[in-house]
Amino acid sequence: MSPRRNSPGCGAAADLRRRQPRFAANWALPRSGGRGQHNEQMKLGIYGGSFDPVHLGHLLVAQAALEELALDRLFFVPAAQSPFKPHHQPAADASRLQLLRLALAGQTRCEVDDQEIRRGGISYTVDTLRGYAAAFPGAELFYLIGADNAAKLGDWHESAALAGLAEFVVVPRPGGAPAVFPPLFRGRTLRGFPFGVSSSEIRRRLQAGLPIDHLVPPGVSDAIHSAKLYD
Repeated sequence: MSPRRNSPGCGAAADLRRRQPRFAANWALPRSGGRGQHNEQMKLGIYGGSFDPVHLGHLLVAQAALEELALDRLFFVPAAQSPFKPHHQPAADASRLQLLRLALAGQTRCEVDDQEIRRGGISYTVDTLRGYAAAFPGAELFYLIGADNAAKLGDWHESAALAGLAEFVVVPRPGGAPAVFPPLFRGRTLRGFPFGVSSSEIRRRLQAGLPIDHLVPPGVSDAIHSAKLYD
């Protein structure tokens, strides 16, 4: 299947106030319907993380991935609990899902997958990718990771199995060093749209009473302030 070049990607957010989220709270990973020519041609991206909160940098990364990897679909997969942040308690699951759905409203090639939140506990990437491999047999899988994680992939849970499930795609940071992948792992680096703002920086600005305009989509900003999520 070729991507729909005239369909919206993940970068535009100007009309979020007018749109309603497209995804129900009980959305589940869609199944492909079995192995075949269709699945073997599909290119699927998986974008994991806490998304606490989602911001425009995430959307720019998604747009770059859609274009550079020629993805058919890109799934945002918020973690229940990151194994790399054992002492960080993210905002409530329902709040983070709501913000993601607001940010992606109207986008036809990006979807929210809440499987890690539904699964609960520590979110291991190998479990998530096994789910995609089973749901979309024959599809080519790409997993987006931060540049600082590439060299550490060998330390991830069940790393040997993980290496065979997907190609790993590094999200660059401005001025960052080139990514180095450990043995067994296949990988590449995105070229476009590096964005030097993180979710932790946005949380710090909110806690300090500083504006976050132009750092998150308008609908996300409104929802954060209304719920006083990070005050």
